[in-house]
Formats: sequence, C-alpha cells, structure tokens
Amino acid sequence: MYAITIPEPGGPEALVWDEVPDPVPAEGEVLVEVVASAVNRADLLQRQGLYNPPPGASPYPGLECSGRVAAVGPGVFGWAVGDEVCALLSGGGYAQKVAVPAGQLLPVPTGLDVRQAAALPEVTCTVWSNVFMVAHLRPGETLLVHGGSSGIGTMAIQLAKAVGAKVAVTAGTKEKLDFCAELGADILINYREQDFVEEIKQATGGAGPDVILDNMGAKYLDRNVRALAVNGRLAIIGMQGGIKAELNIATLLNKRAAISATSLRARPPAEKAAIVAAVREHVWPLIDAGHVRPVVDRELPMSDAAGAHRVLEESSHIGKVLLVAP
Repeated sequence: MYAITIPEPGGPEALVWDEVPDPVPAEGEVLVEVVASAVNRADLLQRQGLYNPPPGASPYPGLECSGRVAAVGPGVFGWAVGDEVCALLSGGGYAQKVAVPAGQLLPVPTGLDVRQAAALPEVTCTVWSNVFMVAHLRPGETLLVHGGSSGIGTMAIQLAKAVGAKVAVTAGTKEKLDFCAELGADILINYREQDFVEEIKQATGGAGPDVILDNMGAKYLDRNVRALAVNGRLAIIGMQGGIKAELNIATLLNKRAAISATSLRARPPAEKAAIVAAVREHVWPLIDAGHVRPVVDRELPMSDAAGAHRVLEESSHIGKVLLVAP
C-alpha cells in the first residue's frame, strides 16, 4: 500500500507519499481500506517532530478515517468485511489501509457518504468527551467556543444547540463568524477586534459562560478564568497559544470553577472505546436525523497532504479538510 511518511521532521514538504508494508489486524482489530482521512492540527505537530505517536501506534499521521472493512482480526464481533465505517485512530489515517481496534469503529451515519464520514470521529469524540462527559454542559447554560469555525468548533456549536444550550464563539473574520451564526451560534466575537472577556460578560448580563472549550492554552488561560461564570468549567483541548501561563488561584476559588485538560490520542483503547460508544449513543442519532452534520471545507488527494497542511497553517478554512485516498 501507499501512505504518507515523514522521513525527517520539517515543513509540509517533509510529507512523502511512499510505498510501505500493509498493516495486519491483530487480536481485536479490524483492517479498514481507507476512503478518506481528515487533517488535524496534531498532524502538523507530528510532522514537525513535536507530537510522536503513542507506543505501538502507526507511525503515519492521521487521527481519523473512513472506509470499508477489508478484514476482521481474531476476537472481533459485530463487524464484517464490506461494512462502511469511520474510525478514531492513534495514527495511520494518511494511508490506503489502517488497522484499528474494533471499539474505535463507528458506522457511517444515515444520509452521509463514506467520504464525508471521515470528518466525524475526531471532532465528535473530542467535543462529546470534553463538553458533555467532563464539563457536563446542560440545557439553558452558555458555552463559549474558541475557534468556532474550526472542525471542533463547528461540531461544538451544533451539539450544544441540539441539547438546548446557548453558544458563543470567537473567530477572526466576519466570514467565519457568519458561518458560525448559520450553524446556530448566538453570540459572535471577533477576537482580532474585540475583547472576548468583555463581550461575553455583556452578552450574558455579567454572568459569563458556564463552559469554555479552549484550543489556545496558555495565551487565553487568565482571560478564560476571568470570563467564566460562577461554577464554570474550562475545558482545555489545545495549546496553540503556548504551554505555560500564570493562574490566579483566588479568581478560580472565588468562582468555584474547574479546569480540565484532555487529549484523545494517548488514551488507552478502553477509554477511547467508552468515548466512541457514548458518541454512537448520543451523537449518531442527531446526525442520522439531520440535526448535526460534518462541515467540510475542501478535499485534496491524499498524496497532496502537504497542500492540506498548508491550508491548516494559513487558517483559511472553515470546518474540516479531507484527504481522499486513491
């Protein structure tokens, strides 16, 4: 088969489409013939040598894919050759085939083609696990999503609205904010022109958001804590704004607030399987019914993974960028 390899860390040009050995499904795994994969910012870090795959994972980038079951390993039940699936991966999505634990598979939702489904696993699992399983967003509460037009952001808006929450977003252009409004966002904040702390306070009558989904990390830590409502919850899922910052514990105590920080890739298979099962139970019916949909900005050939990485680095996209396997 062919896969995107990284002979040496570097810029987008470090990604090489090359012939590699086919994976073999182990006990409890399924071999998926990949139709498409989606590009995530973690892939950019791996390309730069800053985010290595966990032990035993595929060395190739790609944290999600869609395709068809090509083979079923020992001890796997409930899946058969030819099933159309999408999958949460620890790596290996930028390839023509990938072996994945059966607990990380999801069926392609009703009304979606198999290619579109590649845009779902990472965002649905990230949003559901952080916003709902950890931060416990409830109907009537307010969620603030940083990077509202991203793949994560567009899914967070839709899921929060589906459960009856109010949604605020930050984004850097009018075009992106307008798209967030089309998805249901109630409060639109241009982070280049407005102070999100003041804007969200004003929009909520001084209360602040009950939950914040943050992809920035250090750069936004102090402002996020100041923005939070009493009993608010800050869920950190990224570090685009750095990894070290000072935290005013007094502010956190006064608000009786909580901070969580999670990642998906390094979790044990059992934890991933539990998240995938929760997503299948709670999110898949919303997609099947047409209430929630993946947002795909563009599709590129998998061999042009470098071009897809440049799109993410420019932040010119809305939603997900897909890589389509030959």
